[in-house]
Amino acid sequence: MGHRRQELDGTDRRIAAVLMASPRASWRTVARTLGLSERTVVRRAAPLLHDGTLRPTAVRNPLRFPRLTPVALRIRCRPSRITAIAAALARRPDTVWVDILGGGDEVSAVLFLDGPQARASLLLRDLPATTGVRSWDAYDLMRVFPAGFVWSAGLLTADQLEALAPPPGEPRRAPDPHPLDEALIEQLTADSRATLDDLAAALGSSASTVRRRLDLIVPGQVVRLACEVDLGLLGIHAEALLWITTGPGSLEDVGDELSRHPQERFAAATTGAANLLVAVAAADLAGLYTFLTGTVGPIDGIHGVEVTRILSSVKRTGRLRTAVS
Repeated sequence: MGHRRQELDGTDRRIAAVLMASPRASWRTVARTLGLSERTVVRRAAPLLHDGTLRPTAVRNPLRFPRLTPVALRIRCRPSRITAIAAALARRPDTVWVDILGGGDEVSAVLFLDGPQARASLLLRDLPATTGVRSWDAYDLMRVFPAGFVWSAGLLTADQLEALAPPPGEPRRAPDPHPLDEALIEQLTADSRATLDDLAAALGSSASTVRRRLDLIVPGQVVRLACEVDLGLLGIHAEALLWITTGPGSLEDVGDELSRHPQERFAAATTGAANLLVAVAAADLAGLYTFLTGTVGPIDGIHGVEVTRILSSVKRTGRLRTAVS
């Protein structure tokens, strides 16, 4: 795999946005959505996938896996150890997001822990034994608001996003488990755009069986497909986590409203003093300020907001974003 790109032009960005919103979209669908030829889309996108600029992946939905406990951590560290601590967290298979925050002395991480014992081991054994960790706060994620999953960095119009959305209808119930599912999810995590034939070969199954399982586990929200890209390539240079305090009666409405905003990447209701965690992406600090004053400020029911800048991202959607040795 070659070196990732240092910049993308407007067409590359829009192709990336379509794949972020619909990671398994066919080249024909991408072309139709953007008004481009299919040949142009393939010529532009294939190198971006090959060199790792675009990283198709997948993540389990904890609601469909009762053993999984989603937890957000804020870890305060000695600045001299923060890179090593972030790297160690990123190497854990149960971390989904790992970011370095604020003034360079705090790490934020989202983990999907495998049961209560894994949570206890992390908080009572692993973190206390980690050199350079000063203190931490742990928040259980009670509800993740799904509207933010279809995210395009504001590069697609509402009509384009609607065209990429699945047909309207009743939400699919989770399918009954199948022996193939775990291995299929592992393959999708490595490459959510893998062809049916490649998936079948890796799983020792048939393409028709793989297609049937995909048509159940993706609409049934067993797994969420994603496509990661370094956001600076899309013109985004100010990311932040908002730790929002609301009243219990307004938590659902506030979380749902913010999750639908084009600058919001992730929103979850949490335990702890702040009961709503929101990840925001803006072009610059002025855009972040506008989001806070123009979007967050007017919402009834918000009692307080703490803003922590994301200085660098080490892992997103379970995929490393920088070299971690």
